[in-house]
Amino acid sequence: MPAPNILLVMADQLAGPALPMYGHRTVKTPHLESLAARGVTFRNAYCNNPICAPSRFSMMSGQLTSRIGAYDNAAEFPASIPTFAHYLRALGYKTCLSGKMHFVGPDQLHGFEERLTTDIYPSDFGWTPDWTRTEAPFAPSVMSLRGVVEAGLCKRSLQIDYDNEVAFTSVRKIYDYARDRDERPFLLTASFTHPHNPFTITREYWDRYSDEEIDLPSVPYIPYEKRDPWSQRYYKLIRQDEHDVTDEMVRRARRAYYGMISYVDDKLGELVAALEDTGLAENTVIVFAADHGDMMGERGMWYKFNPFEWCLRVPMVISAPGGARGRVETKGVSLLDLLPTFVDLGSEGKPPEPADHLDGHSLVNLLHGPDPGWADDVMIEFTGEGTYSPCLILRQDGFKYVYCADDPGMMYDLENDPGEVENLCGRPEHAERERRILATILERWDPEAIKADVIASQRRRRFLQQVLLTGERTPWDYQVPRDASREFVRSSKDTNTTLTKGLARFPYVEPAPPDHPRPGDDHR
Repeated sequence: MPAPNILLVMADQLAGPALPMYGHRTVKTPHLESLAARGVTFRNAYCNNPICAPSRFSMMSGQLTSRIGAYDNAAEFPASIPTFAHYLRALGYKTCLSGKMHFVGPDQLHGFEERLTTDIYPSDFGWTPDWTRTEAPFAPSVMSLRGVVEAGLCKRSLQIDYDNEVAFTSVRKIYDYARDRDERPFLLTASFTHPHNPFTITREYWDRYSDEEIDLPSVPYIPYEKRDPWSQRYYKLIRQDEHDVTDEMVRRARRAYYGMISYVDDKLGELVAALEDTGLAENTVIVFAADHGDMMGERGMWYKFNPFEWCLRVPMVISAPGGARGRVETKGVSLLDLLPTFVDLGSEGKPPEPADHLDGHSLVNLLHGPDPGWADDVMIEFTGEGTYSPCLILRQDGFKYVYCADDPGMMYDLENDPGEVENLCGRPEHAERERRILATILERWDPEAIKADVIASQRRRRFLQQVLLTGERTPWDYQVPRDASREFVRSSKDTNTTLTKGLARFPYVEPAPPDHPRPGDDHR
């Protein structure tokens, strides 16, 4: 069988624990459940940075964000960093992106041959944090709880406008691949912005749920004075003191969030249906993932930027032709592992030497059965707003340790304390594990060097942003190229209207020869 096509479908801010294949009993995702039934679900899949742009840059490069300087939502993704789009292109793939990837900087392709939509968020340095402003947490993207307290119904939203376009262009591209005479395999990334806050959805999806079935958070509200220092800073960062969030507001926000998840699920269904309709599904690996999660009221917290499981754990479902079916229960994996997995699949098990360092590992063996050699070891970082030093997280053998030089340590037994209520740091019975995991963190990372580089990077970018907004401005935001004179039936393209329309028909039908051909006619 030739190298498989790869369809990567991404959601934005979708918490793994909110999905039925991860144990949630309310959320309705029939298309994702169908995909999981014929593929592998990774129960303990993590992002490597709980914030949009760094998580995506890390995923695409297979490298930790501190290694490539992708510190926050305004950090440039260097054009010199190889991505999975570059690697697959080198292996002979057609590479295409539709939707959000939050590329920052003038390179808005990063290995993709074509891009079908613009992005939804800025590509400049405007959202650069400032770790020198320690008197109060500084949120350059102006975060608040309005997305929660105003949650509910809408007839239309910016996010619906965007994601409808992502789905339409992606489905059309699948049919284009089916009609294409170029038989190279393809990598198509369809990246949606749902269910990112604000939590609003149309009546169709709102009515898939009732108020009575909406659950409240499993870990109830923790008052400010009882929170850990990271959570206290975040409380101030999103101006949580401006609103009293009632149980009714929590339920409305969760109901809208669940409806937004069902909306994404329907978009996944449209893509899979197009693959099946064209016959491409037989040799296409389908991957469903998200860039990070959302706290969704757990502990009284919302959104991202946090070290807890609802924020860090993401869905990862992979359906591969001829692959295994089921769940990988205890092994920790992360978005870092997608690049080496794609390369392994695209090179048919004989991956070339990587052009750069890789922090991830191929999941291909786990797609075909147990892999006894796979270690439960996941590295996670956070270097964005709401902190003043690097926050470094290590999941190892079912435990998670959260390190920040400014804060006391936090360690949780994830199997026995999934809500992360009991901090085990300082307890004599866990002293050896605490010492061992902390030592591993400090061996793998250099927190002081990372902090110095973060502050230097922020200083440069704030200066450049101010300068680049002065005088004539040249935006980096992606502009979708379109030349209507070359679309459909145009005299400059093809004067044979019948031939042009015939080639666009799928499945292609060979033209019937006329009963009385004229001399010189070519009916191919």
